[in-house]
Amino acid sequence: MSMKIQIQSLHFDADQSLKDFINKKLVKLETFYDRIIDSDVILSLEQLNTQVKDKVVVIKTNIPGNTLVAKEKSKKFEAAVDMAVDSLKRQIEKIKTKKKEL
Repeated sequence: MSMKIQIQSLHFDADQSLKDFINKKLVKLETFYDRIIDSDVILSLEQLNTQVKDKVVVIKTNIPGNTLVAKEKSKKFEAAVDMAVDSLKRQIEKIKTKKKEL
């Protein structure tokens, strides 16, 4: 069973290679925690006047009893995705550690 991944890009069209990159990264999370239900990814551009300042990635990942959220900004979507996935990984580790203590 693999998680459902939904990718939305606001005010621009994300190309297929970016979507593939995001899917590949998120599927890797399942190796850490196999009970992930789904992930919603929102890609947006942070603009200053007419210039694009940063690429913003928000990933909401649902696991039983919890919704994990990671939001990262970078000059490139790939870098922001990497940081957001790392953040989710840490959040999952924390939850797994807490569950072991119970």
